[in-house]
Amino acid sequence: MLDQHLVFVDLETTGATATHDRITEIAIIEVNRGRVVSEWSTLVNPGVSIPPMIQALTGITNDMVALAPDFEDIHREVLKRLDGRLFVAHNARFDYGFLKNEFRRCGVSFNARVLCTVKLS
Repeated sequence: MLDQHLVFVDLETTGATATHDRITEIAIIEVNRGRVVSEWSTLVNPGVSIPPMIQALTGITNDMVALAPDFEDIHREVLKRLDGRLFVAHNARFDYGFLKNEFRRCGVSFNARVLCTVKLS
């Protein structure tokens, strides 16, 4: 598996429902042939208020994302980092679902091969 081009993805969000809640932070680590190629992360302005419970859980506040780009502003960069790579995440259904919905809101169809580390464990 490590001989493939992989991206390890982690998101923070405003809640647990991909069709309703929004992304507040994205982190992507790209690995090629077992070596880290790049690390990238950004806060994301979700366009909605982050519930107090989620702020306490993630440490991400409304003030922190107020001047951050929204997903539409960064969607091309995110797509460039994910395209053609094996999408790896812990509970991948969560992260993948949120990204699919955010890309859909931008008018972009997103599909990737997915590996879930929860299922692996």
